[in-house]
Amino acid sequence: MKFDSILSEINGFGKFQIKLVLIQMLSRITLPCHFLLNNFMAAVPSHHCNITALDDGGVFGNLTLEEKMAVGIPADENGDQESCLMFSKPQYQHLSGSNISEDALTVPCQNGWVYDNSTFKSTLATEWDLVCSRKGMNKATGTVFFVGVMVGAPLFGFLGDRFGRRPLLLVSYLSSMVFAVLSAFSTSYVMFAIMRFFTGMSLAGISIISHVLNVEWFSIERRTFSGVIISLDWTLGNWVLVGIAYYVNEWRMLILAGTSPLILSVIAWRWLPESARWLLANRKVDAAHHYIMKCAEINNRTKCMATVTPKALLEPGQAETIDKKYTFVDLFKTPNMRKLSIGLGIVWYGVAFTYYGISLNITGFGLNPYLTQFIFASIEMPMKIGVYIFLEKLGRRPSEAGALLLTGLCLFINIFVAKDKWVIRTVVAVLGKALSEASFTVIYLYTTELFPTVVRENGLGYTSFVARLAVSISVLVMLLEDVWHLFPAVVYCTVAIGAGLVALLLPETLNVRLPEIIEDIEKPR
Repeated sequence: MKFDSILSEINGFGKFQIKLVLIQMLSRITLPCHFLLNNFMAAVPSHHCNITALDDGGVFGNLTLEEKMAVGIPADENGDQESCLMFSKPQYQHLSGSNISEDALTVPCQNGWVYDNSTFKSTLATEWDLVCSRKGMNKATGTVFFVGVMVGAPLFGFLGDRFGRRPLLLVSYLSSMVFAVLSAFSTSYVMFAIMRFFTGMSLAGISIISHVLNVEWFSIERRTFSGVIISLDWTLGNWVLVGIAYYVNEWRMLILAGTSPLILSVIAWRWLPESARWLLANRKVDAAHHYIMKCAEINNRTKCMATVTPKALLEPGQAETIDKKYTFVDLFKTPNMRKLSIGLGIVWYGVAFTYYGISLNITGFGLNPYLTQFIFASIEMPMKIGVYIFLEKLGRRPSEAGALLLTGLCLFINIFVAKDKWVIRTVVAVLGKALSEASFTVIYLYTTELFPTVVRENGLGYTSFVARLAVSISVLVMLLEDVWHLFPAVVYCTVAIGAGLVALLLPETLNVRLPEIIEDIEKPR
């Protein structure tokens, strides 16, 4: 029997599915708490050189703090005090109204920095002085994390297809907690970077496996709703992150607070079902029958399953899956799978590159970082309602392509808006952020529907790998503003538009049964 037919009989959207979504929500809200954590954990507060060494016991020691700053730190071209330079000697003549001599020697900060801790009590930047010449190391913490996600995505994708969704989720929960706690207690920058790598690698399992497990338990007519409702966990997690970051302004405690929901996830794991679709694809018919009957029982549909035996669940075409182990190579072996995998890889690259390019640059719009993050999170809710409507009426392909192309348009518009017009810049950026989030919501569902069950986790692992590669690069693209201040915006805009055009080449999946084996992809449509 077709599994989709069975789901329709036992209610593909009942109490069983709602319970599944709620259990998964506990772990999924931790994803944005870590993926966007650098907005707060790696924030760089206002700072200036520590000039106490200039105190020679004479006049300098009797000056007020404002006067010390005036004679010890030069001003930049805008009249603001330099963050990374100081005078080699106090310029006392400035106190009498005289101009500072042109030959006054400025040097990089010699004795560290003094930070403004009014917003953040401590961050990575203040912990290890990751500012000025070392600011690249601060950005690199985000890159290291996403490289970990990039490595973890194909690893958990492969293991999820080989050993099942449920056991690998528990591994993800436990390893994520362990490495997150170790990163919070890091005693050096190197130790922190290593622990963040493994945290990202572990969280990748939650990201891809939970999404696949949810979608595989929903019927055809409810699949669009399932994809959108699952994505709301990210929005909820975004709000949770803002609330936690506002009240917990010390980076070590912030990591622990953002990871804490995983404790509940481990407890609730015992009630998570395995994917019956995966079990059937791997000929584990008795286990599949057990979970199907449990679904029917919870959804009050046991009568319609009274005559269905484990043997009746198998389809004739599934015989070739016996003892066959699928790997990433199978994503590229056959012509249609190869076209599909390459196309999805390009689209995923563009989606992730632009989404995180916007999301990890919340300080560029003239607003408080907490307010900006809250606005970015809040706009996602109405946008996802709109996404559901467009997915149902227009389909996956035009929705994905349209979201990416409009994201590129917003980025293009902001290139020409002056930085002092922060209201316009913020409005356009928020709209672009919402559209990029819409593209992420669609592509997760779209990818899950396009890849067949036997390589679905492998496929999502591969595309997530490409996406995290994009994020790792996207984080560093902001450093190009030192070359040309518009360079990052131009790059983000170009990538979004290019990915949107490629999305138009993908097949439509609206109201189409999920493919079970690779032959379902290769046969003519």
